[in-house]
Amino acid sequence: MSGKIPTMSEQLQTHNDMSLPLTVGGIELPGRVLLAPMSGVTDMPFRRIVKKHGEVMVISEMIASQAMVRQVRKAMLKARKHPDEEPVAVQLAGCCPAAMAEAARLNADLGAKIIDINMGCPAKKVVGGYAGSALMQNEKLARSIIEATVKAVNIPVTLKMRTGWDITNRNAPMLARIAEESGIQMITVHGRTRNQFYTGVSDWKFIAEVKNATTLPVIVNGDIKNFDDAAQALSDSHADGVMIGRGCYGKPWLPADINHFLKTGERRAPPPLLSQKESLLQQIEMMHDLYGTEVALKMARKHISWYCKGLPDAAAFRATVNVEGDPAQVVNKINVFYDRCQDFPEAQDVLNA
Repeated sequence: MSGKIPTMSEQLQTHNDMSLPLTVGGIELPGRVLLAPMSGVTDMPFRRIVKKHGEVMVISEMIASQAMVRQVRKAMLKARKHPDEEPVAVQLAGCCPAAMAEAARLNADLGAKIIDINMGCPAKKVVGGYAGSALMQNEKLARSIIEATVKAVNIPVTLKMRTGWDITNRNAPMLARIAEESGIQMITVHGRTRNQFYTGVSDWKFIAEVKNATTLPVIVNGDIKNFDDAAQALSDSHADGVMIGRGCYGKPWLPADINHFLKTGERRAPPPLLSQKESLLQQIEMMHDLYGTEVALKMARKHISWYCKGLPDAAAFRATVNVEGDPAQVVNKINVFYDRCQDFPEAQDVLNA
């Protein structure tokens, strides 16, 4: 008997070969790592930067179906996409089957390759409108929304949900069966209930029950922040891929690095500081092009804070750059800060953490 203990990546092969492509409704996904749709975060500039670092499936921010149907400017901005992102999925939220169907048609006409239905958002303003994770409490309405959306388009429709509304009502396995019967092509499950919001820990093992309830590809989501998290989440859930959300705040290279790790077992080091700076500056430039200077400056502040987190003198840097109203000065301050970080040995410790 060999005394060699299999590595985590080797153990994963007992469930799914991560080096093989994952196909959803005839569309081959670029790897088995997906960027989670996050409101106010995964806009077109951020998605393009994530894709620049490697093979990752990207999904738009959540778009309210009613706003999309009315072609509200904010919804239309969220629906914009770039050839760099292909194939891009658009996530829709709503509680009216007819509006969801019409919004799906509009996005398919605009070039979306996949429509994703949101039944996982825990936000009060979404749940209060009986959308997002509130739909997990109404399986009949959930089925109607899925069926209407699937019927409306000739592209694959996927579903994102949580494990349930609360710990006593974790009905994700049942909803997975309903989804498959109604024509859904892939399911993503965040391993928390709605009532947990983002507290506690994600229950990856429960997602295995969803996997057992359906023949569809299942994606595990929640608390995946590094290579080991991704491997453990896949091992616990037996899922077909991982979705990364908050773990890539300020680290747009992380999804591609994790995808590379799942395929090869190799743990790539983070990009050098100067490469990180270039990603940040490129993202800010794209934001200016999309939103205009005033809006882009405000929206960029959270991204700047995430990029520099943990670096030497980051707090002082944030305090000055976040009140700067001149785009040229923002760029100058970023250049000065990152160039100065090159002289601090502890900056490399942050990179290697």
